[in-house]
Amino acid sequence: MTKVIYPKGVENHGGFLRIHFQYQGVRIREALGIPDTAKNRKISGEIRANVVYEIKTGSFVYQRTFPTSVHLSKFGDAREELSVKQMAERWLTVKETEISRNTLASYRTRLTTCLGILGESKLIRGVKTEDIQKMRLMLLKGDYVYGRNRNMTGSGRSVAYVNTCMSDFYSLFKFAHENGYADRNVVSSLSPLKKDKPKPDPLTREEFHRFSEACKSRQIRNLWSLAVYTGLRHGELCALAWEDVDLQAGSITVRRNLTVLGDFTPPKTDAGERKVYLIRAAVDILRDQMELTRMHPAKEVTVLSREYGKSENEELTFIFNPKINAINSKSDSYYTVASLPQTWRAAIKKAGIKYRKPYQSRHTYACWSLSAGANPNFIASQMGHANAQMVYQVYGSWMSENDEAQMNLLNEKLNDFVPSLSHSKAV
Repeated sequence: MTKVIYPKGVENHGGFLRIHFQYQGVRIREALGIPDTAKNRKISGEIRANVVYEIKTGSFVYQRTFPTSVHLSKFGDAREELSVKQMAERWLTVKETEISRNTLASYRTRLTTCLGILGESKLIRGVKTEDIQKMRLMLLKGDYVYGRNRNMTGSGRSVAYVNTCMSDFYSLFKFAHENGYADRNVVSSLSPLKKDKPKPDPLTREEFHRFSEACKSRQIRNLWSLAVYTGLRHGELCALAWEDVDLQAGSITVRRNLTVLGDFTPPKTDAGERKVYLIRAAVDILRDQMELTRMHPAKEVTVLSREYGKSENEELTFIFNPKINAINSKSDSYYTVASLPQTWRAAIKKAGIKYRKPYQSRHTYACWSLSAGANPNFIASQMGHANAQMVYQVYGSWMSENDEAQMNLLNEKLNDFVPSLSHSKAV
């Protein structure tokens, strides 16, 4: 009779196969529940080898490999069943040290919306890919309520928003799977919904003139004019102080951002602190605004660091100060990000021009600069992008639509370099 040879760590137990291995200093035997056949012996050897490898690399999760094992409670890995809401809270707690308070709040808001559809009490291990697909469909097409008092209704959400929600859920289930709370990442098989690239819709020169005239105050006109002339993010605009301005050099240094939650933080992108060079119109705007706010008292604010738990206090004289237009003493020394859209909408409506979202102030700067022949790398550095890739991605289609204007610019700029043709030479 031929002697049966078993792979290392594999043995027969009552006609079925089991494996043994060392875990946390203890010799463990785990029954696999499969008959002792040549094929199954090979499979068992592979399972055992994978377990040993994961133990060596520190990636072994007992309940993921042996979810019904009697040894789970012995090693503190007893199967814990969490609801989707409980899992989300654990994930957010871990993320808290990695991201800003503003980003954390955005995660929490989106997860709350999604869990309202999926079901907060549903067990994370019981969620199927089909459940996620149904949730995505409801996000995309379903009705919802919004507003401070939850008294407004809407129908359907943007593809971009839904894709962001799916990205959140992918990370959530990845965390759950890696830590043994879910058997797999049920979001990993879903591809992002296809979406059109949004086209910039800049103000024309004539529209901008009408918009400026329609601003309700001199300060609001200066604020939006500087936004268009520099391309600053609205949080950067709110946080801008006279201490950041060098009118003699014609530049400002963007050192901080104001979030929707009211936190002063470093600028949004990793490009970080940057110098923005000012066109003459922007310098004129700042000189005009200087008469309104330069001599106001400085305010001490706390600016958070990128490093978790660190911050520093700064004495700042904010360039745009709502107190000069306030009808009561409740206004702070700087505009909040949430307060800017209403001033934009009011001016757009009064000017009688096509409505655009306030962020088009930033697109207007980029498009005007490109039309004037500015180098995309220079525009990227001005706007706080790490490189010109974002400029090409966002404004590529707009740039191609303005080929005729670019040719006119080239003809105008290069004409002086073209030598005149002499007709005295023979053909």
